[in-house]
Order: sequence, then C-alpha cells, then structure tokens
Amino acid sequence: MKKLSEICKENVKIIKKILSSEDILVFSFTMKDGTECAAVYADGITDKMLLGEQVARPLSSESRPKNAEEAAKLLQSPENKRETEPENIVSEILSGNTALFIDGIGEALIIGMKKISMRAIMEPPTSVAVKGPREGFIEDVKTNVSLIRNRLRTEKLQVKTFKVGKQSATTVCVVFVDGIANPDTAKEICDKIESINIDSIPDSSYIGKFLAKNPYSLFKQVGTTEKPDILCAKILEGRIAVFTDGSPIALTLPYLLTEDFQGPQDYFVSPYRATLSRLFRFFAVCVSVLLPAFYVAAQLFKLQLLPFGFLLTISGSIQDIPLSPSLELFFLLLMLEILIEASIRMPRYVALALSVIGALVLGDTAVKAGIVSSTAIIIMALSGISAYTVPDLVGTVSILRLSFLVVAGSIGTYGIPLLCALLLYYLISSDAYGSPMLAPFSPIVKRDMRDALLKAPMTDLTTRPEVFRPKNKTRLKPSTERKEADNG
Repeated sequence: MKKLSEICKENVKIIKKILSSEDILVFSFTMKDGTECAAVYADGITDKMLLGEQVARPLSSESRPKNAEEAAKLLQSPENKRETEPENIVSEILSGNTALFIDGIGEALIIGMKKISMRAIMEPPTSVAVKGPREGFIEDVKTNVSLIRNRLRTEKLQVKTFKVGKQSATTVCVVFVDGIANPDTAKEICDKIESINIDSIPDSSYIGKFLAKNPYSLFKQVGTTEKPDILCAKILEGRIAVFTDGSPIALTLPYLLTEDFQGPQDYFVSPYRATLSRLFRFFAVCVSVLLPAFYVAAQLFKLQLLPFGFLLTISGSIQDIPLSPSLELFFLLLMLEILIEASIRMPRYVALALSVIGALVLGDTAVKAGIVSSTAIIIMALSGISAYTVPDLVGTVSILRLSFLVVAGSIGTYGIPLLCALLLYYLISSDAYGSPMLAPFSPIVKRDMRDALLKAPMTDLTTRPEVFRPKNKTRLKPSTERKEADNG
C-alpha cells in the first residue's frame, strides 16, 4: 500500500482510495499562511462541532507548524496521536475519529471525536434489585470501563484492549486487578481473544463462545452480568472481566455454577435472608427439573409413592384422558415453550394479552375438552415458574426437564437417580481455566463455602476464593490485626 507523503492532497487520495464510500467526508481549510489542511472523517459517528472548534478554528489562525508534534500542540483536543500507516488511519476513521493532514507533514494526526448515540445508564432489566445500586452497563465499552474505574480507583486495575473481527474491528477489553487475578489465567484469556479470526463480533456472546473450554457443554462456561457493582466484586475475588463494544453484558471468567444461585441483592440484606433466598433458588431449580419426571414415573410405575389422598385426586382427574402421562406432559411442555417464545418476541402489550389467553383460555379449554388433566397443568405450571427463579439457567433447565421426562417415561423411577448421577459426574468433570465448575463442593474448599449456597457475614469473608488461585489471598484483615498495624 502506498505510503503517506508530505502533500496533503496526495494523502487524502490514498485514504479515499481505500474508503470510497460516500459517507467518508473531507473537510478542507487553510491556515493563516495559506497552508492546506484536510480532515477526513466518517459522517454520522464524528462530532462535526468539535471538529470546527478544536481543529479548524485554532489552526486557521496559525502558521504552518514544523512537524506533527508541534501541530498537535496547536489543537485544543486533549485526545490526539500521530499515525503513518494508512491501514491504521482507516481503522481510526471508521471508529469515529478524525484524520488530519497538513501540507509539509508526512504524518496524520488522529483526533478523538467519536460521537455515537447511546442510551442512558439505567438499571438493567435482567438484574433488578430491591436494594443496592441501580447502575447498569450500556453498549459503549468506554462508558462501561469508566463505571469500573469509578468504583475501583486503584493503579493496579489493568485494561487490555483488542480489535476483533476482520470486518467489524470491534473493541474488546479485558479488565482485571494486577496482583489479585491469576496472571496465567489472564494471559490465556488475552491470547484466546487475540487469536479470534472472524468477520464480525456483534455481541459479547460471540466472545464467550471462543472463551469456553468446551463449546458443546450443556451448561454455560462463562459468567455474565450487567451490573458494575457485581462485576467489581467478582474482579476483586480474582476473576477476569471481558467487555465488548456494542454489548451491555460483561463476561466473567472463571465461572462457577454457584454464581447463578446468588442474587444481586444478597450482599445488601441480612446473611440469613441471603442464605434462605439461595436455598429457595436451588430448591426451585430442582423442582423445575424433577417434578414432571417424578409425576410421570409415579403414575406409570410406582403409584404408591404418592399419598393416598393425593392419589385419589389424581386418579379422578386422569379418567377419560386419551393421552398417556408422558404424552400429556410432553404436550403441556410444548405449549409452555411456544407461549414463552411467542411472549418474548411479540410487542409488550400484545404479549400480556397472549399470556392471559395461554394461561386461562387454552389451559381451561384443554381441561374441559378432556385432552389434559388439571393436575398435569398444575405440575407443568409450577415447573415452568420455578425455572425463572434462576434466569441464567432457564435454557439449561428446559433441556434437563425434557431429558428427565423422557427417562422417567421410559425406564421409570430408577432412571431419575441414574440420570442425576450421570449429570453429577458431568459437572464434577467440568473444568474451566483451572477452576472446577462445582467448586467449592467438588473439590471441597471449606473457606469458599462461606459464600456459596450459604452466605456468611461480611466480617467472616477474610480471604478470596481459593478456587481462582489469586496472587493476593487476603481480602479483609481482622480488626485486631488492623489495630496492631496502625499502632506499629
């Protein structure tokens, strides 16, 4: 590719030959002594007002500078750098910055003037908390990193930036605290991101697929969050965060399964209340997965498992039902998934009416028509509602519920504990970046159990989770040690 020269018009031709699109504009003006200048920028993502105030106005009243360094001092923009490679200049222009060429200088000045419309910082819809901060990440990576900087005002906070995507050149940032995060894990994550060779990265989920150790895993292998306070807490535990420009969802690594049972407000309420909430979530997931399977197995193979009074109720409700228990629940499961998919994709107000139609009209009509029993509808409704106590596991729970239903309908009650054992073995053998997914329960790490399904008081959380292998294990010093350190 042709190199830059000291002639302004020639440099503009080089850039326009690469960026031939009509929205790549050239703003030409002259300095006080007649020296020609040209600013090349992308229309729509560059702030034209700043271009006039910080570039054109100050230069038009000055004479030609001797070099690019002297020219940069004449500008009123705090964000500028020099560049000589046309490929890099093109990349900066497409990012929203302005490339300034001046006659007699064989370099381009890259001036930060990005202007992209973005939504305001607000509470994320997926992490609503009764108590705690209301901030949430947005689609701008610089804003998201600044939210972390505002909370972690330490010189050890490291931000490594990468450009990923041959066509999109999406900005991806890896954030961690030097001296806490394991350096080997941070290096491995950076190397994986740097080696990604794909056309475009529209969302952070794409990066998550490349960072997953086992892309075919039934369970997710990368943690996600939209709240800065939660992400800061995870970073200080030794995790590494990954931001993607254009996505409000931050990724966290390594990932543990217990994270999904921890709510955003667990650290702002009593530890007893937090523990109770986590146990309720775990119980709800078990109910969602196992309840339909136990219902089918009890009907087909071992009705004596049910209480006698409940057995009489079920026997009366399933009379004259043409479908077998398995097919009955399969039909209801299919209807549940269809209603969920339709309500997600339809407009908000139509979705509300759709939910009423699905819950009242279809359910009541199906019972009166004798297609399904009222007991089966209650079982499936309870299973479906329970799954949403842990939103991040809804997809996995749906697959597991279907799998247990197939096993219970085919080989009966013994198939349920057999599949549970197989699932437990699968989770125990899962490992990501040196951290087992079922930690701290497998392997057992006693100290880490203080903040797993059980929540200990904050004063007892003196060490960081050992499973992440942090360099600095001490999170909180006891009060006696602090007093001795102050007196000493």
